[in-house]
Amino acid sequence: MKLRSVLMASAIMALPMAAAHAQAIDGLYVGGGIGANYMQRETFTGTGAGATSGTLRSGIGPALVMSLGWGFGNGLRAEIEGNYRENGGFNNPQGFGGPASAGGTEQKYGAMANVLYDLVGVVPVVQPYVGLGLGYEGAKLTNTHITAGGGTGTLTTATKGSFAYQAILGAAYPVPNAPGLSLTAEYRFMGLAQDRTYSAAGAGGGSVKASNDYNHSLLVGVRYAFGAAPVAAAYLPDTGRPHTYIVFFDWNKSDLTGRAQQIVHDAAVDSTSHTTTRIDVSGNADTSGTPSYNMGLSERRAQVVAADLVRNGVPASEIAITANGDTRLLVPTGPGVREPQNRRVEIVLH
Repeated sequence: MKLRSVLMASAIMALPMAAAHAQAIDGLYVGGGIGANYMQRETFTGTGAGATSGTLRSGIGPALVMSLGWGFGNGLRAEIEGNYRENGGFNNPQGFGGPASAGGTEQKYGAMANVLYDLVGVVPVVQPYVGLGLGYEGAKLTNTHITAGGGTGTLTTATKGSFAYQAILGAAYPVPNAPGLSLTAEYRFMGLAQDRTYSAAGAGGGSVKASNDYNHSLLVGVRYAFGAAPVAAAYLPDTGRPHTYIVFFDWNKSDLTGRAQQIVHDAAVDSTSHTTTRIDVSGNADTSGTPSYNMGLSERRAQVVAADLVRNGVPASEIAITANGDTRLLVPTGPGVREPQNRRVEIVLH
């Protein structure tokens, strides 16, 4: 019986339709992204004798972000982030009192605290999300120089810090057959909130103030949520066998996600399109709770699914509810284990 259940679960997880729907993250996750950063024209203002001000353009450079976060199960997430951006080739000076040339590189690295919200169930296949962040960034200028008015001012290589802010717009795509793993694509706007002052040599000496540091990053990456439940899925067996549908649940939860509601709806439609004499609804739990608590949790899950079947037009008289607690494990485990595939309700149409 256990072997049959495991084989059935494998068939479930192989369905592309099941893997194409994301769920809200509930618990710890990690993520990372790599891409390109475009920096708007940055303003440089000299303070030495005869100094001028103007703007420089830089080339597009690499961007890297790593994050560690926690999902609250309702779409809301909080995370800490480490990041790195580099833009080189300062050129095309504007201002500075006349014709000028420039060069140099700027590197930024720091940490941000972000709050994000996943738009669960709004868009099929992918899960959009938005976010805001605050943090602190170091901006290192290397070999940065400006030639104007017959003289060259060279900024001393140094790192200056600034508080920073950012806005995030992204989308996640759940990887088939890999619960918790998603591919991500993001746009991030980051700005430095403070001016930075660097020492300068030549062309009157003094110092140069850098301001208006605004960055646009496009990133692709991966994200992994630990302990994620398999996506709620339907299993359609061979012709002649009972039709079986399985709905998975988040840890310690008995509410239906949008995708789970769709699966229950499909089961209800299937029951009315074929001759169905009985519908078995059996609830199950993993071993992370006590046996008595797990029995109650599995019954609540079964009751929720049965109620949704009735809401979709299935007569209550055709439904038989069973609560198994942690006695029918799809994946055998020891006590106290949060196993996603054991948190489920099976709907069997006879």
